Amino acid sequence: MLTIEPLSQLALLASVLLVGTLLSLMWLRRRSGGAARHTPDESLDTVQAWTPQAVRVMTLPERKAFELLRRALPRNHMVLAQVPLARFISVPTEHSYADWLHKVGRLCPDLVVCDASSRVIGIVEMATPNDGERSRKRHERLHRVVQAAGIPVHVWAEGAMPSVAEARALFKPKSAEDVAEEWKQVGSHGQSLIPVPEIQEMLADGDDAWAHDPLHDPVASGFFDDLDAGRPNIARA
Repeated sequence: MLTIEPLSQLALLASVLLVGTLLSLMWLRRRSGGAARHTPDESLDTVQAWTPQAVRVMTLPERKAFELLRRALPRNHMVLAQVPLARFISVPTEHSYADWLHKVGRLCPDLVVCDASSRVIGIVEMATPNDGERSRKRHERLHRVVQAAGIPVHVWAEGAMPSVAEARALFKPKSAEDVAEEWKQVGSHGQSLIPVPEIQEMLADGDDAWAHDPLHDPVASGFFDDLDAGRPNIARA
């Protein structure tokens, strides 16, 4: 008959308890949503711990697209590179804003096209053939958010970019005649629902309201400095 020494029994019991404890910890971590949030080490100096080095803001394909847009757009329009979504898109805060920021708020379109009042009228993304599955999903998430906000998304390839005239047409504002024609299509008996002069006044008023409405002002640059990730409701600045 096989017997187990007392010391061996204690060692076996300790091993079983250790394995059980580890499995319990793994189960708790999985149930709580994965690993705990990383706590930054405030003792590290931001320059000494991470030696800074200046690099280019845009890749070569992005610079080509930037130059094309600069030639195509009116002089009072702006083309910006790598602007985070949180800078030009506002969302409700009934859910955690920190979670939204983590999911998509920090994603940056390649190029952001703005009108004279800095309102975003479109974004341009450069397609790269070497993007992996993770990068592709990130771009899809970015495009979904931007399009849901009513901002057109244009995806260009380095070897098949539009001409200057084509790019100009993509971002050309609608004329009063174009708007009047759209109203004819939805009106009864082919009649315009609003006369063209009134449409022009409404468009002008709308642009002026956009330029001066504080609701459309960008998020303050220091807004994220004291962001409390644990609070479910965070008021926008």
